[in-house]
Parts: sequence; structure tokens; C-alpha cells
Amino acid sequence: MPAGLVISAPASGVGKTTLTLALARAWRNCGLRVQSFKSGPDYIDPAFHAAATGRASVNIDSWAMDRATIAHLVGRGTDADIVLAEGSMGLFDGVAACGVSGTGATADIAEMLGWPVVLVIDPSGQAQTAAAIAAGLRDYRAGVRLAGVVLNRVASPRHEDLVRRALNDAGIAVFGALPRHAEISLPKRHLGLVQAEEQAEIGKLIDEAARFVSEHVDLDAVLRSAAAWSVQPAANGLNVTPPGQRIALARDAAFSFVYPHMLEAWRAAGAEISTFSPLADEAPDASADVCWLPGGYPELHAGKIAANARFRSGLRAFAETRPVHGECGGYMVLGTALTDADGISHEMTGLLGLETSFAKRRMHLGYRLAALAAPMPGHQVGARLRGHEFHYSTIVAQPDTPLAVVHDATGAVIAETGSWRGHATGTFFHLIAEDR
Repeated sequence: MPAGLVISAPASGVGKTTLTLALARAWRNCGLRVQSFKSGPDYIDPAFHAAATGRASVNIDSWAMDRATIAHLVGRGTDADIVLAEGSMGLFDGVAACGVSGTGATADIAEMLGWPVVLVIDPSGQAQTAAAIAAGLRDYRAGVRLAGVVLNRVASPRHEDLVRRALNDAGIAVFGALPRHAEISLPKRHLGLVQAEEQAEIGKLIDEAARFVSEHVDLDAVLRSAAAWSVQPAANGLNVTPPGQRIALARDAAFSFVYPHMLEAWRAAGAEISTFSPLADEAPDASADVCWLPGGYPELHAGKIAANARFRSGLRAFAETRPVHGECGGYMVLGTALTDADGISHEMTGLLGLETSFAKRRMHLGYRLAALAAPMPGHQVGARLRGHEFHYSTIVAQPDTPLAVVHDATGAVIAETGSWRGHATGTFFHLIAEDR
């Protein structure tokens, strides 16, 4: 029977991903089967998890997914020795209004699955106060159990001793303390970490993190703190409808933000997926019945996309007879123009009238609930779709017919409605699940 743990923290940027990857690789090196998950809407961390464990990782999300879907997804860990769920933001950070099974907080997953929490605490600029923070998190919600803490970025042995003493007095186990170590920092950009596939040395980086953490953390004590669990079979499985039988999926450095559970659900429903690279000037498979352009970083490659005539003409020809859908960055590429951070405008495919700009960046972030006013691949008018939006582009023009009425997690209507024209549709949010 596997044992489960949640890796969380008081806030973002404390070291959750690094500790998760290090523990996963260290235990894998010891011969254990390790399964990882990511709590919340993050496209990047699951690829790092897979690199560390050798097993695919998926997102589990209490705002967008019901309990049956979450149970189905975590069921892949039943043959593992240890399961690690990496949290997002702080342990209790979610939205104000409850979604399908929670607020999207990591604590929802910990309580739902009965997995204890290992907190990563960064005591920089403090000492005993770190224990007060850990004790507050331990006592905040009765159904969430704290296993212990790992201290990160400890300044000195004296600093560590002060924090350890305070935590021991509070009855909180300290599994280890990590001094500052720049060599295991993961590079970042404006939407989070640089993706795993963009880092040629990712294996060495994870190995170094595992070595470093093994020297400073009691891995056996962490393993003993995990809770044995058995998942109940989920009758309904994943609530995801494939957009077509044969899907042409854009997949390269500019189009890489796809939730792993979405692709698995499409294949499980019998769909076939053929990938193509717009950056390599490839057109979608002519035998496909739908084309899907996911998000990513098109703004970093806008000049190349604009110059790739075979991709653009091939996509336009495809859209004359079959549906094409774009999410976020993919939606921007379906538009007429994209202005990059330097203020240079690049011609896009022109299937939609959307014009976007990164010259004046403004963050758009949060869960989205969309009621479709027009059909999109895989979903009919009236369907209620749950997703997440995260980008820094601004809308210069969005002249086409709105695709949906879109609300944020508080119920407020937002301007990013998506749009459609002919066979082309697009949204700024990334689809996670459809309401049953």
C-alpha cells in the first residue's frame, strides 16, 4: 500500500518544487517507486516531476475537479511506494468562493486524501517567528495534519539552532535544514519556471538537488511520516470530452501548455493525437478532423511564427473545412497581430480578429467558469467549462463574436470572453474540466 505526503509552504517561492524533485529523485535512487502530483493549475511542474520520477505527473485541482475526478487521477499512484503532491502558493491559499470540491487550496487536497503536510519554511530575516508561522499553519484547519518541516536557505548554524529550538518547543518535527545553495535554483521567467524540456541539464540539476537534500534532510524520517492510503475506485473517471477523433496538436517551445490529464483523457476516450511544430514551419496533419493550439510562449517566438509561411497557410487551409481551437497563446496566434515586449507588431494567422500586445504588460490570473454561447471542439452551446487564465498580454481588439460568458471565481463577469469566426474558436483560459 502506498504512502502519501503533501509538500507545501507558507507562500510561493520558498522551495517547494526543489524539495519535491529532490525527495522524488533521492527515493527513486534508493529503488522506491515515486508518483508525483501537482495541486492546482500549473502546466510546468508536472514535467519536472516526470523528469525526477520517471512517471507521468498530473494536476489535481479542488476548484475545477470533483472528488471522483481527483480520485481517478490519484489512482495512478496505487502501485507506487510513495506519493508526493506538490502544492501551489501557500498551504491554505485558494479563491474566496468554493468551486466543485474546494477553493483550489493545497489544504483541500491534503484533507481530502488524508495525506500529511511537509512544510518548507524559509526563515530568512527571522528566527523563532518561523516556529510561530509553522504552528499557526498546523492549527489553522482541523482536517489538515502537519508531519513536520524542512528549513530552507538557513543562514548559519546559529540561525538553524535558534529556529530548531523554537520548533521543538512548539512540538513540530524538523526533518532537516538546507543552507543556501545557488547551484540547485531552477531558472524562471514571467509565467513561472522555465520548462523542463528547455533545460538540457535538468537531469544533472535534479541529481544535485537530491544529493544536497540527502545530506541535510532525514529522508527516512520524512518517509515514515507519510500516511498509508488506498484510493476508492472512481466510477465516472475523467470528465473530459476530446475535441475530435483525430487531433492535430501544436507542440513545441511556443505551444507547450497542456494539462497532462487532458491529453490522457483524450486518448482514453479513443482519440488519436498527431503533433506538429509551428516553429519548425509544419502544418497540421491534413487527415486530422480538428486542430488544437495550446498556450505557451508565442510572444518569445512571434517573429518566427510570422515568418513561417507553410505553417500559416496550412492552418488557414485546415480551418476552411475543420475546427481550429486556440488556448491563451494559441488563441493569440489565431488572431491578426501580436505585439511583443519590444513594441514590434507581428502578423499572426488571421483566422480571428484578435489583436494582443505585450508592450504594456498586465497580469491576468485566476480560475474561470465559462458558459459557451457558441460551440467549440468537444463542447456544445450551454456547456459550463472550468479553466484557469494566466498571461500578461493585453487585448488591443477582440472584434469577433464572443465565444462564452466568462466569470472569475467570485462570479464577476470578465472581458476575456474568447471569440469565434467560421471554424476558428479561441479562449484565454486553459480548459481543466467540464461541469458534469
